[in-house]
Amino acid sequence: MNQRNKLKILNDPIYGFITIPNERIFDIIEHKYFQRLRRISQMGMSYLVYPGAHHTRFHHALGCMHLMRKALDVLRFKGVEISKKEEEALLIAILLHDIGHGPFSHAMEHSIVSGVSHEWISLQFMEKMNADFNQSLTLAIQIFKGEYHRKFFKQLIASQLDVDRLDYLKRDSFYTGVAEGNINSERLITMLNVSNDELVVEQKGIYSVEKFLVARRLMYWQVYLHKTSLGAEQLLIRVLKRAKELVSKGVDLPASKALSFFLKNEINFENFTNDTLHTFSKLDDFDIVSAMKEWVSCDDFVLKNLCTSIINRDLLKVKLKKTPIEVDKVEKHLQELQQKHNISREEANYFVFKGSVSNLAYRDDVENINILYKNGKVSDVIKASDQLNLGALTKPVVKYYICYPKPKD
Repeated sequence: MNQRNKLKILNDPIYGFITIPNERIFDIIEHKYFQRLRRISQMGMSYLVYPGAHHTRFHHALGCMHLMRKALDVLRFKGVEISKKEEEALLIAILLHDIGHGPFSHAMEHSIVSGVSHEWISLQFMEKMNADFNQSLTLAIQIFKGEYHRKFFKQLIASQLDVDRLDYLKRDSFYTGVAEGNINSERLITMLNVSNDELVVEQKGIYSVEKFLVARRLMYWQVYLHKTSLGAEQLLIRVLKRAKELVSKGVDLPASKALSFFLKNEINFENFTNDTLHTFSKLDDFDIVSAMKEWVSCDDFVLKNLCTSIINRDLLKVKLKKTPIEVDKVEKHLQELQQKHNISREEANYFVFKGSVSNLAYRDDVENINILYKNGKVSDVIKASDQLNLGALTKPVVKYYICYPKPKD
């Protein structure tokens, strides 16, 4: 009988060819939990603003694995000892770092399950897969949790200059067409080194780090926190909120078995069992979209109009301001909507609301991005940089928004 070839080469639009390094990693990629990432969008509702932004968490995870291999090759070349076992564990950890994302990624993180982060769900998936793979993921899980003794391993996966960010900035920039986010990830990886068991960037890579931080700031305001996708995500959150509310009152809403389970049950950290995880694994973007396509025909004014708004891209008007939104402005739009459609204040609140968003490109109070000088001295990038305005990136920028229905002609 012919044995299956598991040493595959994948074609990626960002990096070209990505090689799957060994059979175990191939089998992990083939696992149903990982394959589910093909059906989870990387950028939530951003495709309503940037039509090309239809790439998935599957794309991103494979890109991260590719960059991790490059980073480990660079560090080994510079004399950092990394065993084959450690290398495989790092590749598995970065491959599975986002496996716990729910439908539309961050957009619905606390809507499907209450108060449970995608990182925690990722860990539950990894533990379950570890049992499936005869405990061969144990070291990867240790590294993912930050329990392994080599500190820079965790920094490669989750820090202010990690493999995750190096991929998603470049990938999201490519698929949205927003050139400002196009970082030189290869240059940044080539400049990586290790000093006192911490990840550092060599001095000659400082300008690439500066570009990375500025690109991150620009991508947040131009893409991730774009007012239209922000408004669309808020609508999506309200769709689930209203659907849960109706189901709790006995309304029978058509939905997949997996989605129906989460509509009927209030799932949180305490009651998230293995059975819940199994049901969660069956949930993806398609469950939500197909449900909304059904719900546009339902009798409830709120749910019907919220779903119609998303499906037909007839979104709310969103205004961003540097100062908090005045209460009387919200009140004005609420009253207009109530009178126009003869609905209650509670129902009008689904379509008229305010909030705020903030962006902090670099945190100087946590694990810093450190620059390694030729003399062995290490310094934070803000202090090392001669770009005077780089320090401004350490201050959070807050913007306030109001959403309300567009006036019809």
